[in-house]
Amino acid sequence: MAITEFSKRYLEKMIPGYSSKLSETDPEFIERFTNFAFDEVVNQDALDGRTRFMAILAALLGCQGLDMFKVMVPAALRFGVTPVEIKEIVYQSVAYLGIGRVYPFLDAVNACLISEGVLLPLEGQVETTMENRLEAGVQVQVDIFGEGMRGFYRSGPEESRHINRWLADNCFGDYYTRKGLDYQQREMITFCFLAAQGGCEPQLTSHAAANMRIGNDKAFLISIISQCLPYIGYPRSLNALRCVNDAAEKEA
Repeated sequence: MAITEFSKRYLEKMIPGYSSKLSETDPEFIERFTNFAFDEVVNQDALDGRTRFMAILAALLGCQGLDMFKVMVPAALRFGVTPVEIKEIVYQSVAYLGIGRVYPFLDAVNACLISEGVLLPLEGQVETTMENRLEAGVQVQVDIFGEGMRGFYRSGPEESRHINRWLADNCFGDYYTRKGLDYQQREMITFCFLAAQGGCEPQLTSHAAANMRIGNDKAFLISIISQCLPYIGYPRSLNALRCVNDAAEKEA
């Protein structure tokens, strides 16, 4: 069994002239993985390449796949993901992964973009101020999760209520209000962050439901899981699928 012609063409589109040392040291592995990830998986559904690579970048952040992330940033650009969109994916991941895990990716994405001739810093995408970020964040929560989120930031025990406020003003007010990605894209990458890091199944189920509520239906989310599977593995992919099924049942 050799690497398929489709895989070869797809890889050439991703990274022109790319040659992996693994083809010399691990030829059997690289043959099977390449044919799976870049032929069988790609041809599983009709997901467009731009969305596929946005999901892959988000999943690589979630699973801490820094070396593969560096490979995939130039490929994402070639499939139509813009520098602004790539930066927004990285920025938003801080809310779900923490700066401790994201900091190396900030350096990596800057190096990748500079190597591709992109001038930094990019055009600013901020649309809130420190004065209105809480109000704006609450509105995003309502837009995505429903009217029940209107006063959520004021709920809960007094000693931990500040965390609910931070969820509104920081997670949603600082990130989701930015230009560069729309709500559907932001919820899709959030789904990928959570699925790829694992151990966040309650939040993953909630965000699966939120995705469906704003137009990313069950079939779409299954396509996203499918495209991320080679990068995050079967256990986390199957957990994500269970969360999607659970959310779909609750939303029915």
